[in-house]
Amino acid sequence: QVQLVESGGGLVQPGGSLRLSCAASGSTVSIYAMFWYRQAPGKQRELVAFITIGGSTNYADSVKGRFTIARDNAKNTVYLQMNSLKPEDTAVYYCSQANIYWGQGTQVTVSS
Repeated sequence: QVQLVESGGGLVQPGGSLRLSCAASGSTVSIYAMFWYRQAPGKQRELVAFITIGGSTNYADSVKGRFTIARDNAKNTVYLQMNSLKPEDTAVYYCSQANIYWGQGTQVTVSS
């Protein structure tokens, strides 16, 4: 059974940083594309970033240059490093394996 568990969310001031983690069990993150999505209140879920099996990365325009997705195969974990956070980054962040399996989400709130 595949399980994805996100952690690392919280409350941070504008301009601050957070690192989200997505720990996988029952599967191997290195052999699937891994995705981070987010959903703000009243808005549709949007793709934030993804990393391919080969390690290529792609980002939404709104986070390009501020967020970095990375994968640690030894820890079977995918990360989302978020820098220069803005209030509009406030959302529940979800990780997904191959857009098939999903975590429960972690809340990120950017506010002064």
